[in-house]
Amino acid sequence: MNLFLFTFTRTIFNTAYRMAYPFLGVFARALGVDIETMSLALTVRSIGGGITPFVAPLADSRGRKFGMLLGVGLFTLSMALVVFWPTFPVLFLSMLFAAIGKYVFDPAMQAFLSDRISYEKRGRVIAITELGWSLSFVLGVPLMGFLIARDGWMAPFPLLTLLGLLTFFLVVWQIPKDETPVGTAATVRMNFRNVLSYAPALAGLSVGLWMTVANEVVNLIFGVWLEDSFGLQIAALGASAAVIGVSELGGEGLVAIFSDKLGKERAVAFGLVANSLAALLLPLLGRTTFGALLGLFFFYITFEFTIVSILPMMTEVMPSARATLMSFNVAALSLGRAIGAPLGPFLYRFGFPVVALGAVLFNFIALMALRRLAKSR
Repeated sequence: MNLFLFTFTRTIFNTAYRMAYPFLGVFARALGVDIETMSLALTVRSIGGGITPFVAPLADSRGRKFGMLLGVGLFTLSMALVVFWPTFPVLFLSMLFAAIGKYVFDPAMQAFLSDRISYEKRGRVIAITELGWSLSFVLGVPLMGFLIARDGWMAPFPLLTLLGLLTFFLVVWQIPKDETPVGTAATVRMNFRNVLSYAPALAGLSVGLWMTVANEVVNLIFGVWLEDSFGLQIAALGASAAVIGVSELGGEGLVAIFSDKLGKERAVAFGLVANSLAALLLPLLGRTTFGALLGLFFFYITFEFTIVSILPMMTEVMPSARATLMSFNVAALSLGRAIGAPLGPFLYRFGFPVVALGAVLFNFIALMALRRLAKSR
């Protein structure tokens, strides 16, 4: 039951998080701002993940359930803001605090599961909760596209507010009060120092950071690329989101099947190489609508396989400060998105093949960091 609740909650969070990408132009036009301004808002949203290590470690000191409730509460309040004040500044703040809510919830949930599941089986369990990422694109984003096309750009926010309230009460009701001992401020500071001075932790964080940069330069621009190349409308962009979601669903399924058998580090290395090959294929396949969607399918299935393999790997790098390290991992991933968000439109000025080459370069840096992690452990 807990796995179902976690997957459901993450589907809601990630729907709100991810709908900005395919509908970036829609939100920009409705609010009277340009694409660069919206991409800057996404950059700041990602930078907001940088404060996660100062909030999410409460799951080490105050308990996993407290951390999860804090994350759901922040998300719900942020969605409600747009319902009452539908303006660009409020949307900007809503996106920021919804992301922080997600960034607080995820490490607490991952620590909760890691406390209870052995490392040998943890890849499958984490992969199941990560279905919330792909399901947001398979189900959530197309639904948001339908609502936007019917009722306007702010139509998703009342529904997301109600779903946030529902998940808050489900977490209160379903998740047992954990027995994590309450720590002190000194304990939190010590965990910070331990993470920042431990070479394997820093190497692992670098893997996630650079591979996320690689993904984000494509992620931010694919909707604009499809519009520019093929003139796709809102409904078609929603369909492209579903294609990507299906590919991610496949990536998570592959992790559930293979990551525990292959070993987490080997699975991450395989994923980085495969994702780089997929990025190189994108410009070649993207000469037709079908080819572009097929290329995106391969790109996202390999990325999802890699990122989901990283999560269980990181849960065991520093078990004594698990939630703290996982919060730093969230910060690294969000920093990667913050770096990639402005790079995407910049590289796109030189053509989509340059965007793809940029993704390959950042994946290579991530592979070097993974090699360092393997040597330092």
